Amino acid sequence: MSLDRFKVPKEEEIKVSEAALRRVVTSIFEKLGVSSADAIEAADVLVMSDLRGVESHGVSNMFRIYVKDYQDGRLNPAPGWKVLRETAATAVIDAERRLGILMGPRAMRLAVEKAKAVGVGVVTVRNSGHFGAIGHHAMIAAEEDMVGVCTVGAGIPKVSVVPTFSAEPMFGTNPIAVAAPAQKEAPFLFDVATSTIAGNKIRLAVRTGAPLLPGWVADKQGNPLTEETPVQDRHQFNLLPLGGTREQGSHKGYGFMMMAEILSSLLSGGLPNMLDSNPVSKAHFAAYDISAFTDLACFKRDMDRMLQKLQKAKPVEGQERVLYPGLPEHEAIQERRRQGIPLHKEVVQWFENITKELNIPGLEILP
Repeated sequence: MSLDRFKVPKEEEIKVSEAALRRVVTSIFEKLGVSSADAIEAADVLVMSDLRGVESHGVSNMFRIYVKDYQDGRLNPAPGWKVLRETAATAVIDAERRLGILMGPRAMRLAVEKAKAVGVGVVTVRNSGHFGAIGHHAMIAAEEDMVGVCTVGAGIPKVSVVPTFSAEPMFGTNPIAVAAPAQKEAPFLFDVATSTIAGNKIRLAVRTGAPLLPGWVADKQGNPLTEETPVQDRHQFNLLPLGGTREQGSHKGYGFMMMAEILSSLLSGGLPNMLDSNPVSKAHFAAYDISAFTDLACFKRDMDRMLQKLQKAKPVEGQERVLYPGLPEHEAIQERRRQGIPLHKEVVQWFENITKELNIPGLEILP
């Protein structure tokens, strides 16, 4: 599969246990001034991303950025948030520059609480740091027998996304996630950037030496690159909307990108990041109580039937089976809990350096 190019090459991987990774990530957050409860929460989001095989949003890429943002004073380590507006079904939250991987679970839990009371809960958050792999937040609702939805208006990074026909980047990667429970099958979990690839995957490509496929990125003039392209630096390209080119449907990715921006930025009372002189992340969290709409047991039974039908579909020649969103992540969790989480040797070296700098016990390596 083409996305295997972002996995750690076998000859360069070092495996660690889930428990060891949680311990050291929690300790680092605590050393940066984050409360013990918040450090455990943040470590959970990061480590679950690695367990699910979403290395682009796990410790390999994002953790070092969070550490630097705390050290440079860009993130607020104090616990809490500010409620700006609230009704029985809704709330608007000012994160006050707190890390999004802390705000996301709390916001979705508040949405779930409201949905239990009135059927649907919607919480928007503005003025936040990075929200991580937002499928994690959507899954919080699914684990409560609800459908969870999350969108993010991503603070524009140096690698950002050009609208269809634009030479100028206007958006972050503005991800969308939906999660829904099943009865016996692995839950549905759909978590994607609305760009052709997530910006963090360029970091992985730099680390693994993998070239980018045609239609994934644009040059700095906005022209889609239609040949396989080597990458030495994550800042040398702009990203394209999902679809890549207009002929391949990039206008659809562009529309989804705007949808995420409207639901996340404007509905939280914030500015779209293209209009914000100091862009930060904004997000939208919704929980739908299934039992308020239909019989829960029937919903989960029919989810199983649909997911089983998909898995039994005849695969195209050259492929072993048909997957659905959430199944590979579910299987990755089981495998990595048995065999360990693979990290690139460069990531392990970073852990060694940061734990020495902060004077805390280092990351234990599996034999």
